[in-house]
Amino acid sequence: MKRAYDTALPRDGTRILIDRLWPRGIRKVDAAIDLWAKDIAPSTALRRWFGHDPARWHEFRRRYSEELHQHRDRLGELRALAQGGRITLVFAAHDRAHNDAVVLREILLGRRIP
Repeated sequence: MKRAYDTALPRDGTRILIDRLWPRGIRKVDAAIDLWAKDIAPSTALRRWFGHDPARWHEFRRRYSEELHQHRDRLGELRALAQGGRITLVFAAHDRAHNDAVVLREILLGRRIP
């Protein structure tokens, strides 16, 4: 996982932007994004409800997990990419511990969200 504002490095492997909105102030060429998977980003309603409020983190994780499981085909594609080499989930949020990439990573690793 890496913020979109961090420098892209060759060791990142396939860089996958997982936000619905393009990160502010980042030029596409500078972001070095290989795949923009906005279809698996949190819904606009969920993103607005969460508002990056850590107090809502556990409920966000649960709700976003439910949304992700409606995209099993896309999750399978991302797992296949990961099995073929390194992938980096790219996100724009300031909070590195409470964002959609954290939840998506847990799901891709097969971890259950309580």
